[in-house]
Amino acid sequence: METNGNDSQPGLEGDPDLQFLLQGGDLLKVRSQSWKKTRYFRLQEDCKTMWHESKKLFRKTPTFSLDDVSGLRLGRQSEGLKKYTEEQVDSRCFSIVFKGRRKNLDLIASSEDEAQRWVNSIEKMLSNLNNLNRQEKTEHWIFTCLRKADKNKDAKLSESEVKNFMRLINVDVDDEYTDMLFKKCDTSKSGYLSGEEIKHLYDLLTDREEIAVIYGEYAKTTGYMNPDNLVEFLMKEQREKSSLTDALRIIDQCEPDEMAKSKKLLSKDGFLMYLHKPEALILNPDHKDLYQDMSLPLNQYFISSSHNTYLMEDQLKGPSSTEAYVRALLKGCRCVELDCWDGSDDEPVIYHGYTLTSKVLFKDVIKAIGQYAFKTSEYPVILSLENHCSIEQQQVMAHHMSSILGSALVTKPLGEDMPTTFPSPEELKGKFLIKGKRLNKLESLFTEEAGAEDTDVTEEEESEDEVEQKEKTKNKKKLKLAKELSDMVIYCKSVHFNGFEDARNHLSFYEMSSFKEGKAMKLASESANAYIRHNVDKLSRIYPAGSRTDSSNYNPVSLWNAGCQIVALNFQTTCEDMDVNQGRFMVNGKSGYVLKPDYLRDGSTDFDPITLTRGEWLQHKTLHVMIISGQQLPKVSTKKSSIVDAIVKVEIHGVPADVAEKETRVVKNNGFNPSWNENFQFDVYVPELALVRFLVQDYDSTSGNEFVGQYTLPFNSLQMGYRHVPLLNKTGDLLPSAGLFLHVMVVDA
Repeated sequence: METNGNDSQPGLEGDPDLQFLLQGGDLLKVRSQSWKKTRYFRLQEDCKTMWHESKKLFRKTPTFSLDDVSGLRLGRQSEGLKKYTEEQVDSRCFSIVFKGRRKNLDLIASSEDEAQRWVNSIEKMLSNLNNLNRQEKTEHWIFTCLRKADKNKDAKLSESEVKNFMRLINVDVDDEYTDMLFKKCDTSKSGYLSGEEIKHLYDLLTDREEIAVIYGEYAKTTGYMNPDNLVEFLMKEQREKSSLTDALRIIDQCEPDEMAKSKKLLSKDGFLMYLHKPEALILNPDHKDLYQDMSLPLNQYFISSSHNTYLMEDQLKGPSSTEAYVRALLKGCRCVELDCWDGSDDEPVIYHGYTLTSKVLFKDVIKAIGQYAFKTSEYPVILSLENHCSIEQQQVMAHHMSSILGSALVTKPLGEDMPTTFPSPEELKGKFLIKGKRLNKLESLFTEEAGAEDTDVTEEEESEDEVEQKEKTKNKKKLKLAKELSDMVIYCKSVHFNGFEDARNHLSFYEMSSFKEGKAMKLASESANAYIRHNVDKLSRIYPAGSRTDSSNYNPVSLWNAGCQIVALNFQTTCEDMDVNQGRFMVNGKSGYVLKPDYLRDGSTDFDPITLTRGEWLQHKTLHVMIISGQQLPKVSTKKSSIVDAIVKVEIHGVPADVAEKETRVVKNNGFNPSWNENFQFDVYVPELALVRFLVQDYDSTSGNEFVGQYTLPFNSLQMGYRHVPLLNKTGDLLPSAGLFLHVMVVDA
């Protein structure tokens, strides 16, 4: 294994786009109206890191990894480019968009062709990286670490360079172990490793003893697995219905040794390759894609929902941005919030009222929503309007929504007659629904009566909270509502909640209430069954308390347990609650819609998540989990000497009786390949509402454990047997090589 020269990306050796990026070129970097500077950009030799020059003194080498890039946008699509550049440079502009909170990199090329070349070339690198399997990603990463460890770039590793390499891959070993490892590989006795000796070091480090043991149990054909052995493994261990056809397909796809493949045998390397395939991971592949019935009324689904969607950070002084909407929508969010206020030049703006958060134009937000709403999911998006505008600017809002969203905006009921229930997500594909106040009943569209003359409505519940905080007034604040805006509210009319009985007797199906988290939590714990029955007919939206000025979140699980559909969270905040939210909506094609269990959709249900009386929901299962090992856990600290002390927690989220947490012992000084082999057992009574979260932390007895990675998925989407678990970072993006290996078994209790 060579460590000098160009690592290349597998499959792209000699590719002209790769050569273009390795050579690099000048681009104009745009930060503001006055800050536009030419900088040289190029791809580094590892084919994964972009370098660009910086004029700042004492600055570390400015680079970013392609792993951190979520996508590219050609043209003046970002907020910065729209604001700081002229229309005539549109075809030369492009933006590099990063995962997490990192700001976009806005750039201008010297010509339209050059901009296109940069975008196409980087997109090709990203596509290639994303298509690598876990094993190839690991090899690429170790390759990069070897190159970094080879300080003098002579394609050889001295003993001190090997020690440095071990630190880079997150293993802290004593000098004695390094000495033993080095001598084992230095077969030429030259005092350094090169060529095949470095390959031997790589093989020693990446050898998975636990895989060898499992493989050995089933490799009964002269040290290999034949198709029958593989079928036995799949059925006995993985609990999968498998045939010889399945086994032959796996051997054909995964076996790297052509000789073994020709004999229809699977080697240990091929077996490991299979265990890394997406369909062999912990998430049931049948649940990954759209698998639920999408033709039921909209309120029968949990809906991925965002609160204060326009904010990038906190609620007091953070920036408002169209980019925040784009990121939420690309994560599959299907209900976004627009906090609308009068702006200058008769243009309404969106920001967090009574605070120092920056403002963004309403029309720019609608344009961004129109452009990105259906990239991740084609199912309907609800625009939740919190309206503080004058009649005149409300009319402007209505005009913008109508002209920008066009026929995708639902402005009348779908059928010819007055509806009695919601249309389905399937019927509403590619459509926008407006949630807001309405001057009259929807029924008036189907009667001879004229529309209401009165233009007064009470403000949204969230607005009342702000009024309570800021003006300490007990009077309901009245708002004049423009007919043009009112008429756009069809299936989601906002009304005040006056109790379950009042809602049952006086409210139509399309009239929905918003609940502050405290009130919702109280109802979910004290009147859970009544809340569930309410949510069989109506929609409920929950939002965080106004006191959460730091944009923190609340636990959504108890509200899902009560059948609440629109449980709005601050998507801009990284926390356990958002991890659980992402886990809930990870399935069903990331459509942002997950069908509620039958007993949350039955108007006469007796289900109560608190008391748990007998019923169809009670399906007592025992979950056995063996945490076997970890792979390539990332460092928490950037310090060279910092090595992870790995600990794994397994959490169950669900009805109160199911909530539990267990943790492994700490494996000190090893984030590369820690081994635990620890067994846990959990009782799960209501599996349809349960989620399982695997959390990896860096143990610290003094200041508290630090987050390394996590993965959350619905209990019923677990695959059994020996499974790899991918890990996500704080912002919910995949950590390229990191993972856990475990054994899962679910049995009827």
